[in-house]
Order: sequence, then structure tokens, then C-alpha cells
Amino acid sequence: MRILVQKYGGSSVATEEARQQVAAKIIAAKQEGYSLVVVVSAIGRQGAPYATDTLISLATKSNPELSQRELDLVMSCGEIISGVILAGTLQGMGYKSVCFTGAQAGIITDNQYGDARVVKIDTKRIVNALKDDYIVIVTGFQGVTADGEITTLGRGGSDTTASALGVALDAEAIEIYTDVDGVKTADPRIVAEAKTLTQVTYNEICHLAYEGAKVIHPRAVEIAAQKNIPLKVKCTFNEAPGTLVTNARHTLEQDPPLLNDRPVTGITQITNITQIKVILTGADGMQSAAKVFRSLADAGISVDFINVHPKELIFTVKESVAAKAQNILTKLGFNVELRPGCAKVSVVGAGMTGLPGVMASIVEALAEEKIEILQSADSYTTIWCLVEQKSMEKAVRALHNKFKLNE
Repeated sequence: MRILVQKYGGSSVATEEARQQVAAKIIAAKQEGYSLVVVVSAIGRQGAPYATDTLISLATKSNPELSQRELDLVMSCGEIISGVILAGTLQGMGYKSVCFTGAQAGIITDNQYGDARVVKIDTKRIVNALKDDYIVIVTGFQGVTADGEITTLGRGGSDTTASALGVALDAEAIEIYTDVDGVKTADPRIVAEAKTLTQVTYNEICHLAYEGAKVIHPRAVEIAAQKNIPLKVKCTFNEAPGTLVTNARHTLEQDPPLLNDRPVTGITQITNITQIKVILTGADGMQSAAKVFRSLADAGISVDFINVHPKELIFTVKESVAAKAQNILTKLGFNVELRPGCAKVSVVGAGMTGLPGVMASIVEALAEEKIEILQSADSYTTIWCLVEQKSMEKAVRALHNKFKLNE
């Protein structure tokens, strides 16, 4: 069997008109000879009657401290509703279709409610349905523990479901359908001339996703990369080719040339960040540093953008937990300085590895706009700059222009 896994987000299944477009894409793929496994998200977004956030609001109205186990039960309902409706749409068009919950699809997870990890997938039931010529609809974002407890996979979990099924079924490709026409060189709300990338590597899109691009969940990319299964990010509502994600920059149909020789693939950003500076005193600086990070970890506070110096620590946290972090560290006797209102701007590209001059270009671009770099760090494929949030959009546009990503 030539198995194709498709995933459709909430906006793709939100209306009857949208579902008809989804069905047309499914049928077109089936007519090309594919056996279809289709993963769906809950219908719509916050405010829509069956959206996950709406269901959470309903369930927690009388008790905001509802246990995560019960939250997982209610959060799994949105995908079941959209899965059944899509299966019914296909059946009404004369196609055999069946909807499986995560548990019925054999998706076994650990027992971490709210953010479970897929442990294994028993594909027997899906494979048997495909052999019987069914289009299999699987509810995304959910699984079941070995002892039968319903779990959810965290935000973006439907992408994870699709990739995990693609790997387990040895699919020919995984298609992620959204309401945009692929991965962009920058957020088009900030950079109007942002281009759709025709191809990116797994590594590049992981960094883009972790650093703020929301078109696909990074965990889904990491899973697909395990078997080098091509990912395609496409739009439900048009026939644009979208973005191909593979292990190298070339298409499935033809050999290279490379997409281009630019060092940078895209610019992305994360907002609402607070920079924290902790002054270390005395001779036991590293022991004090360990105490700082351990106390924050024990409080469930994630730190980022970490610079460790003999006499001070500089790092960032989400703005929402900054006061909590300050309170913890002050009680331990540390001198703490907060700088709220920051944003992290990231320059991502596999081509920058070992290439001189990339950081020089970044500094030049921001200096020309009189944007101060508060902190910086880098990896093989990403350079991060912390800036004031009020300068974030200007910084993204300046970097996008500097690396000629609009050409």
C-alpha cells in the first residue's frame, strides 16, 4: 500500500464549505492511488462551540482547579466531534470512511496528562481498515495509556499524531494542511513581503517552530525526521504547492540544484519575555548559580537565553512567571534585576554554519535601525538576539531585508 497521512487543522474543518474542500483533497489523493489516514483537530478556535479552549472553559467554570485527568477527557472531545463529522461527510459522498479515536487507532502514550508522549502505536486496526478500502479518520491530539486512561499530547498535538502515524505506518509522505500556504520567511503580519519557502530542512523548520513560527509543531518534525519521511505544509483553501520539509534541500521529483545559497532561511520571534540578572557574591559563585537554577526548576519555571559569568547570571523567562521567579530568588537572598518588555528575534538557516560574517550582518542591520541587542546566543543553525519588545517588529523587518529574504 502507498500510505499518505494528511492532517487538517481546526480552521480546515470549521465549516461545511471548508469540510467540502478537505473532502475534495482527500478524494483527489485517493484517486491517485493512496491509502488515506486523515488526522483532524478540533473544530475552530476559542469561542467556537466545539473548540478545545471552549470545552476547557465549560469544564472549569464551576471548578478552575479541575484535575488534569478530567481535563484530558473533555479536551479529547473536540477532535472526536470533528472526526465523526468528516467521516460522515465522506460517507455521504459515497466513500467508505471510519473514524477512530486515538485509543482505537492504537496510539499508546505515557501517563503524563496534558502533555503525554507517544510510546508506541499498534497499527493493526488502521491497516486492516485500509486493506478494506476505508479512508481512516483519526482524532488528533490524543492517545491512551497502557491501562486505558485517555491522555492528550499537548498543544500542537494533532501534528504529533500525524507524524507518529506516518512513521508507524511507513507512510510515503505526511501532509499538514493549515490556513496558510506554507512556511514563510517571516511572520507576514510583520513583513508583508515575506515569501513562502518551497523547501526547508527538518533542522531549519524545527528551529523556526521552536522560536515562534506556529505553522507546525517541532515535535512532529522531529518524529518525521526519524525515518526521513517527507513533510509537506500546504493550504487547505488553495492549490499552492506549499513547503516541502526533507533531510536536504531538493525535491522528491528531481535532483538538486539547491534552493539557494543564502545562509539564512527565515526570521522569527517570541514576545512577552523578561530578562533576569542575578548578581553572584562571594567565592562560591558556581554553587550559587546552581542554587539559582535548581530553585527555579523546582518551581516549574523554564529559563532560556542563559549566560553564566563568574559574578552574574543573565537569563530570560516568560513574562507571566517573572514576578514568581523574582520572589523565589529574593527570598534566597539574591540581588535580582528584572528587565520586562523584551522579545527574542531569531535568525535561522542551515547555510550559516561555519560561514563568517553572519553575526556582523545581524549587528549591522540592527545598528542601522538603532536597535540595541540586550543579549545574544547562537547554535549551528540559529542566532538569537534579545531586544526591547517595542523594537521587535522593526528588528524582524531589518533582518529580513538585510538577508534579502524577500527576493
